[in-house]
Amino acid sequence: MIGVVLVAFALGLSNFAAAIGIGLSGVDGGVRVRVAVVFGFFEAVMPLLGLLLGHHVAASIGSAGSYLGGGLLIAAGSYAVIQARHNLPNHGPATARSGRLIFTGAALSIDNLVVGFALGTYKVPIALAAIVIAVVSVGMSLVGLEVGDRLGAHVERWSSEVGGIVLVLVGAAVAAGIF
Repeated sequence: MIGVVLVAFALGLSNFAAAIGIGLSGVDGGVRVRVAVVFGFFEAVMPLLGLLLGHHVAASIGSAGSYLGGGLLIAAGSYAVIQARHNLPNHGPATARSGRLIFTGAALSIDNLVVGFALGTYKVPIALAAIVIAVVSVGMSLVGLEVGDRLGAHVERWSSEVGGIVLVLVGAAVAAGIF
């Protein structure tokens, strides 16, 4: 069980960092709920999908899952930076539209597919692991939103650009295997 909590914490770090980027644009109750639901959903479902897809597919994805997830986050963050620099309407890197938040949540959770494969090789009840991962992810995401919201008051002029840069950095960290 301690191993599952440690895995959940490690997986939640990328959500925490991304939530800081989202929180820089300011958060309200609706944003908190959307982030908690989307991030928690993907963090719980992806390991389950990983188990269902099986170990054979895991071998073909391998470390590419981290690269794919990292690349998607870099793309989302880059788009937010471009929007901010060109003064296009933007309400943060992933909060303006549910589609962008879902895209971010999915990209952050691609590595969880591989975790699901790995959990399948141990005697860990996968439903329990998914619940623990989701709860830790939601908690870390909400803390990240608050940190970003408090920082956002100090960097409000650049918050959209900084939020995008944070997503790019999180993507790079995910691709590099740091998160």
